[in-house]
Amino acid sequence: MKTISILIPTYNEEKNINPLYLAIEKEVTLHHEKYSFEYFFIDDGSADATVSILEELSKTDSKVKIIELSRNFGKEIALTAGLHYIESDALIIMDADLQHPPVLISALINEWEAGADIVTTKRLDIENRGLLKKWGSALFYKLMNLISDTKMSPGSTDFRLLDKIVVVELKKFTERNRLVRGLIDWMGFKKVEVEFSAPDRSFGEPGYTLKKLFELAINSLTSFSLFPLKLTGYLGVLISIVFGGLFSWMLIDKYLLGQNTYTSLAYVIVANTFLVGVILMALGMVSLYIGYIHTEVMNRPLFIIRKKVNIKGEIT
Repeated sequence: MKTISILIPTYNEEKNINPLYLAIEKEVTLHHEKYSFEYFFIDDGSADATVSILEELSKTDSKVKIIELSRNFGKEIALTAGLHYIESDALIIMDADLQHPPVLISALINEWEAGADIVTTKRLDIENRGLLKKWGSALFYKLMNLISDTKMSPGSTDFRLLDKIVVVELKKFTERNRLVRGLIDWMGFKKVEVEFSAPDRSFGEPGYTLKKLFELAINSLTSFSLFPLKLTGYLGVLISIVFGGLFSWMLIDKYLLGQNTYTSLAYVIVANTFLVGVILMALGMVSLYIGYIHTEVMNRPLFIIRKKVNIKGEIT
């Protein structure tokens, strides 16, 4: 019998754990004759009763496996920690807030059985979603697809199924500033998409604040594209052309047309202002990439595990 793992990062989800568990149990029961299931909950430093509730579930259901991280490392690292303990034939990644409906699990499995290596989900809409997040999400995907060779479908989510061959390759990635679904899209493989509409969060607060979403977007854009670095060079060329033309016109205006419309000081001030702005922007962008290089070469562990429950073996 083949095994399917369900990987769920959690952070302060005490009110969602039991409803999520019951919803997943109801759905996977439809497939018990063909597959065995295991649920990997990766707690990302929760400050509430999330871990206690998970431990109670693990006592009555051996399918519930817990990896408790020593602190909050962020969702992408929590997913990475769980990936290294997956040895099943297929992996389903989903959030704990019930905005990834467990009822879609059957659809993901059906597409996988039909031959897909990766089954992604596309979120058509979210109930009560703010305009700022909607516009921010749309802008992110437009920028990402414009400047990066890795194309991401607008509205795509972490809720997806991965075949074992994809998980094996995904474990090889070592970068710290990562977007897991971006890495999955980068790998290729045979992929299909399932659409859904997400319900509003029932309990708790979203783990991703606007600040965290902005940081994730910056990390993603710089991880999958060198365009921001190239942009400073393009701006330098553009400004050189513009101000070279402006300086030429100043000479023509003064020496050929016999006029003196603009003072030399005005040109110097404007030119210096723009050039200083370009230099500062270039330094800031280079510093951002150097900062990422610094983080990588320090070679600290991606995560630290405080405790494991119902899990045998070590990291693979």
